[in-house]
Amino acid sequence: MDNMLKELQDRIGYHFQDDKLLKKAMVHSSYANEKHLPKYECNERLEFLGDAVLELISSEFLFSLHKTMPEGQLTKTRASMVCEPALAFCARDIELGKYLLLGKGEDATGGRKRESVTSDAMEALIGAIYLDGGFANAKEFIERFILKDLENKKLFYDSKTILQEIVQSNFKAPVSYELLGEKGPDHNKVFEVAVRIGDDRYGVGSGRTKKAAEQEAAYQSILALRKKNIE
Repeated sequence: MDNMLKELQDRIGYHFQDDKLLKKAMVHSSYANEKHLPKYECNERLEFLGDAVLELISSEFLFSLHKTMPEGQLTKTRASMVCEPALAFCARDIELGKYLLLGKGEDATGGRKRESVTSDAMEALIGAIYLDGGFANAKEFIERFILKDLENKKLFYDSKTILQEIVQSNFKAPVSYELLGEKGPDHNKVFEVAVRIGDDRYGVGSGRTKKAAEQEAAYQSILALRKKNIE
């Protein structure tokens, strides 16, 4: 595990003074339960702290970036930036799921790729960095891994809504999602979905839920449409 944690630190460009904080950030409740550890030994308390740090830093970021945006819009924008799918997207960028300590059941059922698990771990990691290195280091991590490339991230986690708007503006035919197939055991299925606009097939996506597969397919469809200058 020590080698894995060193690899994670190299990946994020932050090295902990107290490695125990990083390890605790990677401990999912299923692992703590399986190992009969006290409840406070999992990453949920760090997640609570990281959520607060993330909210403050993302609020400051938006407040400075959008000089005239009203409070209601700032709140809505912040919520979309730090929602579960957005954080899971960021966690996927650094392969955070690879480093998690999960119970055997959670691991076997795809917990390393489950958005709720990886987004919570992302917040726990923020909390750990804040405790270990202070506000400045937490802010640097958030700006580097969460508050960058926001347009592309929004395109991904709002892909179904954005695709619907593109289709309504440019096509007479409706958009639909076709389940191409599913594979794997019931507890660990992978679904494959294609987007159709009328009779034409566009993007194809896969995921551990139909919703995730549809989101990926919609994202790939938007990219394909943009290559044709349709947006």
